[in-house]
Parts: sequence; structure tokens; C-alpha cells
Amino acid sequence: MIVSSNMGAEADIIFRHQVVDVMSISTQVSRFDSVAACAETIGDAVIESSVVKFVPRIRSGSCANIGPRRSMEDEHIRIDDLSSHLGSIFNPSIPSAFYAVFDGHGGVDAAAYIKSNATRLFFEDFDFPQVSDIDTVFLKELEDSHRKAFLLADLALAAESSVSSSCGTTVLTALVLGRHLLVANAGDCRAVLCRKGTAFEMSQDHRPSYLPERKRVEELGGFIDDGYLNGYLSVTRALGDWDMKFPLGSASPLIAEPDVRQIVLSEDDEFLIIGCDGIWDVMSSQFAVSLVRRALRRHDNPEECAKELVNEASRLNSSDNLTAIVICFSSPARVESCPPHRRRFRSCNLSEEARNKLKSLLEGN
Repeated sequence: MIVSSNMGAEADIIFRHQVVDVMSISTQVSRFDSVAACAETIGDAVIESSVVKFVPRIRSGSCANIGPRRSMEDEHIRIDDLSSHLGSIFNPSIPSAFYAVFDGHGGVDAAAYIKSNATRLFFEDFDFPQVSDIDTVFLKELEDSHRKAFLLADLALAAESSVSSSCGTTVLTALVLGRHLLVANAGDCRAVLCRKGTAFEMSQDHRPSYLPERKRVEELGGFIDDGYLNGYLSVTRALGDWDMKFPLGSASPLIAEPDVRQIVLSEDDEFLIIGCDGIWDVMSSQFAVSLVRRALRRHDNPEECAKELVNEASRLNSSDNLTAIVICFSSPARVESCPPHRRRFRSCNLSEEARNKLKSLLEGN
């Protein structure tokens, strides 16, 4: 996360069962078209007969690096088996997983607080049905629940004395429940789905250069100065940062409400990449998808893929903290292997006289 010079740590705990340069407005609008195209492709048909038989085989890997910064303000969560982690809330017979990236600014406290309370904020007191009950009604309730969780988390930060009012974090979450994928985002982390090798963005970066966000900010009395919200913050949505928000009950230019998108996974959906803005500042969504896809075909290891993404972003001179999660839904079509090396012999041409002498020797003359 990039903030102005007035602002500037890592506590990377992974739960398992076992994370700038301001882009041009035209580029942002083009990227939004990609997000809209993916959503339009799915439409409102949340349950499709063509994917009923597909059951994702979930496995993931992650990597986080401080980068060139003096402190680490990213946090992330990786839970491949959510039913085991939460107990009886989920039906253990269907795949369930939860992932999140928190890109803090003004210190790590806000990101660390949301991470440590994530399962309570996102899943406590929500009645998850059995697999037979996962229908459009339930999925709408799940989406509303995630929206509410973001807002309640924002309020919790306002009341938390250990978190400074100048400290905040962007949040992106991804929930897999059966073959359903739900992504919620507030800020400029990004989730990208690989569908048969093509990148489909499952989130929209909330930056001042994105026209709908700029318009919303200005209508609420905010302003954009040199790509920063109120001359201070490089995002238009974040949790915390209560010194930039109006009193409770008032609409602020900076908000915590997420965009939420959901799709039904099919066998065409290979993996999901979640990354902080330090990744996306230096590479496109398609570049990242192609990199990971090639790597999976080499070694089929999502942990190594996440490391390769972070290393590539570092090689491309990212100026931020770096966090990436790679979530695989199926095995790659094939794992490439290096062919055995063949010994090469140097060929030589013999003169007519030499061939005759060799023939004579072989015949014993």
C-alpha cells in the first residue's frame, strides 16, 4: 500500500488443516471492463448444470516479502480446509476454504487486528446450511454477510484502543464453498482467476484514478490531489483510517464497503491468484496468470508459484511489500519434465584414401 510521505512488521501466521505508480484512467477503465466481462459471463445463473459435477480439489501456497520497505505491513490468511478449522459450521463433505490479504498502511496494527479476528468477523453467528441447501437464496445471504463483516470490522477498528486512528488496511477475501467462489474487496489488492489460461479479474482496484470512485469521492466532499485521496491516501476504500472518515452515520469519501463478486467454478477454472498492490504495480493480471500456469506445469507446486510471483515482482523493482497466494482448483493438464540429455558425437569426414586404409584394416589385409 502506498500512502503519502506522512505515513509509512510482518506477523505472518498461516492457518491450515492442514498480498505505486498510479495507473492511467484509461487503463483502469479497461481493467474494469475485464472484471465486468467476467461477471457478465457468469450472469445471475449462480447454479449451472454444466458444472454440477465439478468438485474443486483445493490446495494453495503463499509467499510474503518485506520488499524494499523498512517495515512489513502486509498480513494474510490461508485456510485450505475451513470445515476442519471452524468445526460443525460447515458440511465436511464439501470443499471449503478461506483466504485473505490485508495490506496495511500507517503501521501494521489494523491489518494484524483484522487478521486475528477474521474467523469471528466473517463466520460467527452465520448459519451455514448443508450442501443441498446451497442455492441462490443462501448465496445472496452469504454475500450480504460478507458486506456486513467488512463494515463491522471497520467499526471494530474505530473502537479498538490499540489501533491508531491514522492506521488502516485494505482487505480482500476469497471464500470457496463447494464449487462456489466468493470474492470481497475493499482497496487495491486484487484477485485474478485463471480460466483455461486466460486471466479474469475477480475484483476492481479502488484507486482515485478509477473514474467511478473519483466521482463518488468528489460528490461526498473529498478531493484527489496527485493521485491521492485528500492528498494523503492512494486508495478510496479501506478499513480503519478513522482520522479520514466522517463521524459514524455519515457518508465519507473513504469507505469500507466492499465490492463482492461470486461465480460457480467449473473444470475450466484452474487457479486463483490473490496479491497485494505491490505485485500488481509491476505486472499485469495476464502476465501473472501465465507465469503461474507455466510454473504449475513444471512442478505442480502452488507454494513455489507464489514465491516465483513475489521474486518476479521484486526483479521488476516493485517498491512495496509483496504478498501472493495461489489457490489451485485442479491439477494441471500435464507436468512438464526435462527430456534426458543425449550425448552428441562429433561427426567427421574421411578422405577416400583413409576410408580405403580403414577398410583394409577391418578386413585383415
